[in-house]
Amino acid sequence: MPKRIFRIREGEPLLDIASYGRGGPRETGGRLTPAQLEQIQRTVRRTPEAVVKVLPRASNDLKAVGKHLDYIGRKGELELETDDGERLSGRIGKDLLEGWDLDIDDVRRQATLAATKGRKAPKLVHKLMFSMPPGTPPDKVLGAVRNFAREEFWGEHRYAFTLHIDEPHPHVHLVLKAVSEQGVRLNIKKATLRHWRSEFARNLRSLGIEANATERAVRGETRKAKKDGIYRANLRGDSTYVRTQTEAVTAELLRSDIRFEPGKHAIMATRHRVESGWRNLVSKLSKEDHRELASDVRQFVDRFTLPRTDRELVAHDLRKRVAVSHFRYHDHAR
Repeated sequence: MPKRIFRIREGEPLLDIASYGRGGPRETGGRLTPAQLEQIQRTVRRTPEAVVKVLPRASNDLKAVGKHLDYIGRKGELELETDDGERLSGRIGKDLLEGWDLDIDDVRRQATLAATKGRKAPKLVHKLMFSMPPGTPPDKVLGAVRNFAREEFWGEHRYAFTLHIDEPHPHVHLVLKAVSEQGVRLNIKKATLRHWRSEFARNLRSLGIEANATERAVRGETRKAKKDGIYRANLRGDSTYVRTQTEAVTAELLRSDIRFEPGKHAIMATRHRVESGWRNLVSKLSKEDHRELASDVRQFVDRFTLPRTDRELVAHDLRKRVAVSHFRYHDHAR
C-alpha cells in the first residue's frame, strides 16, 4: 500500500535560530521576513505554545478504536463532529467506523502479514490530541482544530473530533482514518508533527488567540513533556514511572552519589548551539535596526536557567521540598 508522507524537510525546525543568525533566506536579500520577526517576538515574549500529540495505544484493533471513539465522546454525553460536518451523539464508535468503510478482511490480511514478519499490525486510525494552556477559550481551540483538519485532511482522510474541558487545559481529541479515500496510508513523522503544530498555532492566531510553535530547546527548556499515560497517572498520584524515578534519585541523594548521566553532554551541546544562535541573531537584529527586539532577545537568553537532565530536575525538586519542610519545622518549633 502506498504511503502519504508530508513533504517537509525532516530536520526542519519550527524556529531556525541558527540559520537566522547566519544571515537569513536569500530570497529576501538576507533580511529577516515579517513572519520570522513575528515568530521571534512570540518566542521571546513566551507566547503560549500549541501542543499536538499522537496517542500511542490501541490504534490497530477495530474494537479498541470503537471504544476510544466512545471514550472521547464520554459514552454518548459529548457530540462528535465529523469531516462532513455531521454532529453525532450517543455511543456511535462502531457505527462511525463502519461508515468509514474500513475493510476488515484487508485489515486482517495485513495484520496476519505483519505478524508473520514479526511486525505490529498496521494502524487503523491515528489518535491525535490538540491542546492549549489553561485560560484559553475552549471554543477557539475547537474552532482552530476544525479549520486545521479541514485544511489538512478534508477529502482525503475521514476524521471525527470532540472538545474536552474536564481538565484545566482545553483540548480536542481527533481520530483520523490512517488510510485515505484514495488508498494511501498516512505516515506520521517528526516533521509532520512540527508542521501540524505550526498550522494549529496559525489557526489559533487567525481566531485571535496568541499561540506559538517552537521546540523546547530553542526556548531554553530541557524538561521533556511526559507521555500522556505517565502524565495522567501522575495527576492521579499513581504513576509508577515517576515514583520509581523519585525513589532512585532519593537513594542517590542519601548516598551523596548523584551519577553523571551520558545524556548531559548532548544537553549541554544543544544549549551551546541554541545560545550561540540567539546571540548571533541579536547582532543581526541590531544591524537591521530592530533594536528593541534585539534587546528583548538578549534578556530572553540571559534568563535561561542551567540545563538539567530529568534526574537532576527530580533531585532539585527533592532538595527544595526538604528545605521547605526544614524551614516549616523550625518555624513551628519557635
